Amino acid sequence: MSNIAILCSGGDVSGMNPALKHFVEYSLQKGMTPYFVNDGYEGLIDNNIKEATYKDVSGIINRGGTKIGSARSQRFMQKEYRDIAKKSLDMLNIDMLVVLGGDGSFRGMDIFYKEHGVKFCGIPSTIDNDISGTEYCLGVDTALNIIKTSIDAIRDTAASFKRAFVIETMGRDCGFLAVVSALTSGAELCLIPEKEYDLKCYENSFKEQIKNGRRYFIAIVAEGIKDDSETIAQWFEEKIGIESRVSTLGHIQRGGNPSVYDRLMAYRFVTYAIDGLLSGKTESVICYTKSDFLYKSIDEVANTPFKLDSELISFLDESQCIS
Repeated sequence: MSNIAILCSGGDVSGMNPALKHFVEYSLQKGMTPYFVNDGYEGLIDNNIKEATYKDVSGIINRGGTKIGSARSQRFMQKEYRDIAKKSLDMLNIDMLVVLGGDGSFRGMDIFYKEHGVKFCGIPSTIDNDISGTEYCLGVDTALNIIKTSIDAIRDTAASFKRAFVIETMGRDCGFLAVVSALTSGAELCLIPEKEYDLKCYENSFKEQIKNGRRYFIAIVAEGIKDDSETIAQWFEEKIGIESRVSTLGHIQRGGNPSVYDRLMAYRFVTYAIDGLLSGKTESVICYTKSDFLYKSIDEVANTPFKLDSELISFLDESQCIS
C-alpha cells in the first residue's frame, strides 16, 4: 500500500478544502493511505504530518481557506532543510506528494524531486490565475464572485452620491481578475499591468458622458499597474470633475464559501493528480485548457440529443462505487 500526502503552499484559496476532501476519499478508494502535511513546506521540515481519515474532511467542503494551513517557507529554499523534509517523509514511508500552490511552490518541488526523487503532482491554486500552461487555477471562480458582489454593492453608493469609485483587485502582475471583473460588471474603466494606458485618452469621453447624464463611474484597477489607486482617484477629481473614492478589496478576495465551479474543479484536479502519480508521472502539474468556440450546423445542435459529460458520469460512478 502506497502512502501519499498533500500540502498547501503560498496563498490560500477557496477550493482547497474541497480538494482535501476528495484527496482523502479518492486515495482511500485507490487503496492508498492519505496524509496531511500541515502548514505547507514548513510542516514537511517540522514533521507536522498526520494520517488523514474521513473524519478529518467531514463538513469542510463548504469552507474557504484550508483546514491544514499554508505557509511561505524561506527554510525550504535551503538544501539542509529540504534534506530534513525528506527524512520526515521517509519516517512515514511517503513517496508521493500532491501540492496545492503556485509557480513558486512548484519550483521548490522541482528542486526537491531532483535532489531526493520524491514524486509529486502540482495543482495550480492561486486567485491570480497567472500560472503558465493552465487556463484556470483553483480558487479563481470564487474570487471573481466575491469581487462581483463587492462591485455590485459599491455601485449602489456610487450612483447615490454621484461618485467615481476606483476598485483595486489583487493579482500581482497579472490583470486577469481585474479585466474579467470589469467586463462582467460593466465598468467604465479597467487598467491592468499587461496593457499600457494614458489617462488623457479618457478625459474628453468621460466629461462628455457626464454632460449626457452619467452619474457615476466604476473603475477596476489591478494592483500591479504603474499608478496607485489613489492617483487614479485623484485624476477623476482633478481632470474629470467628479468626487471619487478608493476601495481596495484586498484579502477578502481569497476567502469565502467555495463556488460550485471551484468545488467541481477541485474534484477534477485531485482525480487527475492522483491518477497521474499512480500511472507513473513523477514530476508534473495538472493544467486545464478549453477548446476554442466552434460553429456547428443547426442540425448538429437542434437535432442531436444532449449527452451529459461522460467524464462527470465516470466521477460519479467512482465516488459511489458503481460497477
